[in-house]
Amino acid sequence: MGARRIRREQRREDMKESQHRNGIRKAAERDRRDARMTETVRKGKLPYTPPVMSWLSTKLDKRSSLLTQAEVDKLVS
Repeated sequence: MGARRIRREQRREDMKESQHRNGIRKAAERDRRDARMTETVRKGKLPYTPPVMSWLSTKLDKRSSLLTQAEVDKLVS
């Protein structure tokens, strides 16, 4: 009966450790992605490729179809 509890606690500890380790890697990847997307936005004009539009939409908290060039320019400057 106690084996289930032990496995559950071990699993919880493993997940906690993995979340911490992966969180550091993901934060670094987010920084690299932001730099890469900002550079792409600076070089071009609307409309951008779908990944860039998705990133802009997230950053500006607005649907990509409603984005204007002025808002995009304000974000990257």
